[in-house]
Amino acid sequence: MLILLVILVVVNFLASEFFMRFDLTQDKRYSLSPAAKEIVSDVEQPVVFDVFLEGNFPSEFRRLRNETRQMLEEFSAYNRNIKFNFIDPLAEDDDANAIAEEFYKMGMTPARLNVQENGRNSESIIFPWAIANHGNKTVKIPLLKNQIGATDEERVTSSVQQLEYALANGLSKLIYPREKKIAVMRGNGELPDARIADFIKTIQEYYFMAPFTLDSVVANPQKTLEDLNKYDLVIDPKPTQAFNEKEKYVLDQYLMNGGKMLWLAEVTNMETDSLFNERGSAIAIPRNLNLGDYFFSYGLRINPAIVNDLYSAPIILASGSGNNTRFNPFPWFYSPLTSSPNDHPVINNIEAVKFEYANPIDTLANNVNKTILLTSSPRSKLEGVPAEISLDMVNQKPDLETYNAGEQPLAVLLEGNFKSVYKNRIKPFELENSIEESVPTKMLVVSDGDVIKNDLQGGQPLELGFQRYTGNTYGNKEFLLNAVNYLLDDTGLINIRSKDISLSFLDKEKVAAQREKWQIINLLGPLLVLFIFGLGFRYYRKHKYVK
Repeated sequence: MLILLVILVVVNFLASEFFMRFDLTQDKRYSLSPAAKEIVSDVEQPVVFDVFLEGNFPSEFRRLRNETRQMLEEFSAYNRNIKFNFIDPLAEDDDANAIAEEFYKMGMTPARLNVQENGRNSESIIFPWAIANHGNKTVKIPLLKNQIGATDEERVTSSVQQLEYALANGLSKLIYPREKKIAVMRGNGELPDARIADFIKTIQEYYFMAPFTLDSVVANPQKTLEDLNKYDLVIDPKPTQAFNEKEKYVLDQYLMNGGKMLWLAEVTNMETDSLFNERGSAIAIPRNLNLGDYFFSYGLRINPAIVNDLYSAPIILASGSGNNTRFNPFPWFYSPLTSSPNDHPVINNIEAVKFEYANPIDTLANNVNKTILLTSSPRSKLEGVPAEISLDMVNQKPDLETYNAGEQPLAVLLEGNFKSVYKNRIKPFELENSIEESVPTKMLVVSDGDVIKNDLQGGQPLELGFQRYTGNTYGNKEFLLNAVNYLLDDTGLINIRSKDISLSFLDKEKVAAQREKWQIINLLGPLLVLFIFGLGFRYYRKHKYVK
């Protein structure tokens, strides 16, 4: 007894002094990444997660609940300041629609599911959200990813892959103060504030944001550049007016000094709103931004053509009038849904990004490293401008043989040391400490400004990437958020996305077909085992006492 007591004391002492957990899963899904461990370890005050994934719902989503619990247990094991509760929103009120309305008001959209069980279909509602609380601050965390055309199993698998990122991202918003600053360009016909409001609201949770114009470049270019250099990143959301040489020179020198840039620029002028006139058509024409030599010096060219892609988002057209109005989707090949040619952290595990009247990008040979992040599908074709685009095209059958242009680059990341646009050229004005080759920096060019544009309803901005008439949510916001994080070297959270997790689900068709067989096996199997065990035990006792 004394030896046993000593062993217990020693084991407990060692267990309290040395912490270790073992992840025996093949894909190491419960092993926190270094970035997540760093965030979790920095939690110095209690953080409480309220998770609304409790209740009765399909087995696939019980898997999401269990995986969420496992991940939060892992967080809590590394830092006891992290606590969590699982809550059933419908526990005290059976009115699911009323509860759903409350979640809508809080900005947490419930998920409605079609449940097929025993040959019957029914609708179920779940609330795949968590709220992280830290002092007076709260952060809403979505736990279920929306995927166009995906099955429930695919949605859950994708959500579990992003679970560590979603929870760690929520923690980082709570505990880390904002430090870096972003300038949103104005003054060259960029999108109005209401059209970029959702993305700005999202990005403000991470960084300081401010509008910036180049109007003062004429009077005091040196001060304009000094003011711009105070920002870590410049975002230009769909400029429509040409840049003059002085403005381009300031932007060039900003990049030479190590500034990061995100361009959402297109060189054709075409908007879907222009189609809703008496003729139902509009002319797509070239748009001169005077940025050809600017991008060319850095190693790319945006071509004045429109990408027509068979893999595309629909256009929504109204039919009827008054109470009989119907909104119907029609194929619209000018809204490409992009694919990703690689697994770069910016685009890994995101939904397709929706473009509108996008331009193809050519990459040119120079010393800057270029990564094509997004492309059109292989079934694409290019249409030169000027070109007439008409709503009547929705009723025309596409000529498949003409869709042979292959994948067209639509978003290109440039990294490295850039050569100044004005090297060996007459400069529009003299600057102190003019630089002709940059320090290592980054630039991302997207050939469609509508990627950042959110829709409006009643004058209020909708979520970026959400198409209200179809209910589809595209990956625009996630792509741009990842892009900003990457450009500003906040790569820790992005790298969490690279974790690849494989979940196994039951085959519903096989389950339905073999239901009775397995019920019989589960019922009679244990009885048969007990019967065999009883016979063996009786035989053993009989022979033991006979001897």
